[in-house]
Amino acid sequence: MISCFSPKLALKPSRSLIAVAVTLFGVSCPVLSAESGTSFTAKDADRLLYDRCEDCHNDYIFDGNWSIEDIDVNDIAQGHNLKRWEAILKSVSMGDMPPSDKKPLTAQEKASLLQWLETSLDDYSETHPNPGRATLRRLNRHEYANSVRDLLALDVDIADALPGDDSGYGFDNNADVLSMSTTHLERYLYVAGKVSKLAAGVTPASATKTTYVVPKDGSIKNSGIPSFDLRMSDDLPLDSRGGGSFSFYAPVTGQYEIAGYLNANTNNEVDRLDALRYSHSLTLSAGNHTIGMAFRKRLALTEHVPKIRKGTDYVVLPDRAATQLSLDFVVDGARVHEVQVPSYHMSSRFSQAAFLRDVLELEIIGPMLPETQQVQPPDTPATRQLFVCYPQNVTAGSPQTQEEIACASRILSKLTSQAYRRPSTTDDVEPLLSVFSRAREDLDFRGSIATALQALLVSPGFLYLQEPAPAGLAPGTVYQIDDMAFAARLALFLWSSLPDQTLTDLAQRGTLREPAVLRQQIQRMLRSDKAQALVDNFAGQWLYLRNLPYHAPDVFEFPQFTVPLRQSIEGETRLFFTRILKDNRSIFDFLNAEYSYLNEKLAAHYGLPGVKGQALRRVDLDAQSGRGGLLGQASILTLTSNPNHTSPVKRGKWILDNLLAASPPPPPPDVPALVAEHDGVALTAREQLKRHREDPVCAACHKRMDPLGLALEQYDAVGAFRTEYANLPIDVSAQMPDGTQFEGLPGLHDILWERRERFAIAFSERLLTYALGRGLEAYDQPTIRQIVKQAGKDGYQIHSIIEAVAISIPFNAKHVPETTNEKQQIVQIH
Repeated sequence: MISCFSPKLALKPSRSLIAVAVTLFGVSCPVLSAESGTSFTAKDADRLLYDRCEDCHNDYIFDGNWSIEDIDVNDIAQGHNLKRWEAILKSVSMGDMPPSDKKPLTAQEKASLLQWLETSLDDYSETHPNPGRATLRRLNRHEYANSVRDLLALDVDIADALPGDDSGYGFDNNADVLSMSTTHLERYLYVAGKVSKLAAGVTPASATKTTYVVPKDGSIKNSGIPSFDLRMSDDLPLDSRGGGSFSFYAPVTGQYEIAGYLNANTNNEVDRLDALRYSHSLTLSAGNHTIGMAFRKRLALTEHVPKIRKGTDYVVLPDRAATQLSLDFVVDGARVHEVQVPSYHMSSRFSQAAFLRDVLELEIIGPMLPETQQVQPPDTPATRQLFVCYPQNVTAGSPQTQEEIACASRILSKLTSQAYRRPSTTDDVEPLLSVFSRAREDLDFRGSIATALQALLVSPGFLYLQEPAPAGLAPGTVYQIDDMAFAARLALFLWSSLPDQTLTDLAQRGTLREPAVLRQQIQRMLRSDKAQALVDNFAGQWLYLRNLPYHAPDVFEFPQFTVPLRQSIEGETRLFFTRILKDNRSIFDFLNAEYSYLNEKLAAHYGLPGVKGQALRRVDLDAQSGRGGLLGQASILTLTSNPNHTSPVKRGKWILDNLLAASPPPPPPDVPALVAEHDGVALTAREQLKRHREDPVCAACHKRMDPLGLALEQYDAVGAFRTEYANLPIDVSAQMPDGTQFEGLPGLHDILWERRERFAIAFSERLLTYALGRGLEAYDQPTIRQIVKQAGKDGYQIHSIIEAVAISIPFNAKHVPETTNEKQQIVQIH
């Protein structure tokens, strides 16, 4: 919410922030509650709440663990019980209260009560802005990897080499759970050492081996053909099948060996035999490359593959001689070498006849450097960005010169300014220069800079987002963070990385938060490829897409769920979110968009004709497609299912959590499991849940979750459409707690459309949580309502919500610690 600051608040320059609010949101000061035009008063609210709530929420029954006697209508004006009043506002607006078996509110009563609650809470927030807590925040592994990439111009993804991060409030950038253990520090130090040498172009002491295991399905029920007759990567030639590719960074120009193990004729594909290893040596230039191996694709499958029909213990002998297949070595999308391999391999233990030939594992060994040859330092984007100067005639063991020290100081000053997200000082550079000087006793200039760089990459100034309060402010004072800190927050929000030079220059000039400038910069940042971080890190966690690689549907129940299909259903949702973001579409497309992004395999999975090829492309959906919005996509339907059957409870809870921000409370301890059968007869999901709801303890939550999930029962546990289950027709009719009846996904679309403003609130809550790196509290809800209200003026376009988050009080302000003995959370180098 854009707040008008009171005179006692130290905000410099506050006029800039308010100008942004006025220009982008049309907010003016003061915001008058009289605009509501209602005569509903606090006394009316008191009377209505007592009349409708006292029967259950009293000191005796104490339903929901609160009593009407615990609150007073004058609380809001004094800032008391805000959490309870916000909960009342949500429950009434969602229709959860009063319960369906109690006397309902009339339309006028409900509207008046909601208007009074909202106005009262928002007015208090206007005069008492609260930016919330700002815990010292460590970069998570994705933010760290992106920051290293941009700081050093080093195209290497190191995220998977770092320890995983805990999540809080749905995201792994939550400051309260981003701890730093000894294991973290050791791993960060190790990874920083490796990337520092790569960036500096330090010649490796010996050849190393990098391994990549190609994702595989194995056989289907030990009977059939795995999905190896497809182009398995966009980095492989168009006329290729099977195989795989991965990114490899060559530290120096030199000789490297590319090798691959072919599948070893067994359905588990675990053997790695020398006879099945094929290799090729070549020269790679220093820098990033895409390395792959694949077979040559023909118009028709060139291999004869009989199917196993006598169980897993039976070895199928080939019924014809092996043919020769072309196996290609691919570098940066081009074939650089070809070998001929037999279409099957015979041994005393197995034969290849039952399974297509394919690549299981790739490895690169190198660089293989001659011992006597002097290796030239690499010329890469990283070395060009790092070495803004280089002293002449410097070798290991030679004395340091003033030229070296001056050059090292210049390099480290530039790096610290970028890495620490603020102008560097002598105190920042001196410790790193000391590391350089000690390393220089044994190493040459390049190696010494790499050692100092390693120290920089594990320094607190780089690892932590630090925002010290200005001196001289009284405890509890709310103040606006400076433009450099704002630029750092904005870059972490949209790019999960460091501010670039454009943002830094604008921040140093003090113009970044000028309305026109800020809007232009946000648009520029969202157009950048770095905005993919919002898809990877925000959408990946909001929509649970990060979990998809680890979700394993039962292969016997769903043999069609192969690696290519898994990649397609994940790609559909990722591309769906990406296009909404890039094209600045309405967030309501997430609910009921009449289009999606499909390829031939995914369209066949959905039963939709007319889509050919492996590339995902936009496909318009008609009313009979049975798809549309997030809930029609197999990724969401799969992730909210169990491995061998659907789960209406999981699906209903996912909708409440992620689309309506109305999460049910956690289940009570020792909650009984669903009963799958009764008197020897299997029960449908609907019947199981009906019996489960007979327990009053369970009914309160399930009556909200179950209808939403049951409406999706025509989609199996991998998102394919069905009309029967266990030879019985599937009933997808449902009824909301307020009595509204609907049927199937189309009816659920209607239900969500009627609650679309609630979805806008839910989306804004998730986005603000991610942007701030902390959980939201009751005092943040007025901010959410203001974001939604103003986004409505632009048709709820996603960019308008992002802009609203960027100019909100929580994103722009902090407060001085309340007590004088409360230390600021700042880490210092010693």
